[in-house]
Amino acid sequence: MSYDDVEIEDMEWNEELQAYTFPCPCGDLFQITRDDLRLGEDIARCPSCSLYITVIYSAEDFAGGAGKQSLEPSKQQPVAVA
Repeated sequence: MSYDDVEIEDMEWNEELQAYTFPCPCGDLFQITRDDLRLGEDIARCPSCSLYITVIYSAEDFAGGAGKQSLEPSKQQPVAVA
């Protein structure tokens, strides 16, 4: 049984970990990657303890590239100038 059910919108994108994260009571972070979500995985695990949460999300948001921008902060891409 999972510790909690958490909406993907309540999780934070962590650029360093390349994963969505959510605070764990142990002080670490529950983590789940975009690839996990694309594969239909809905369990975010804490690397420091045995707790895990169920992530509530729409699978369509992670199929292909559609909807990706609404779930991630926008990034500015560098442009080469000749």
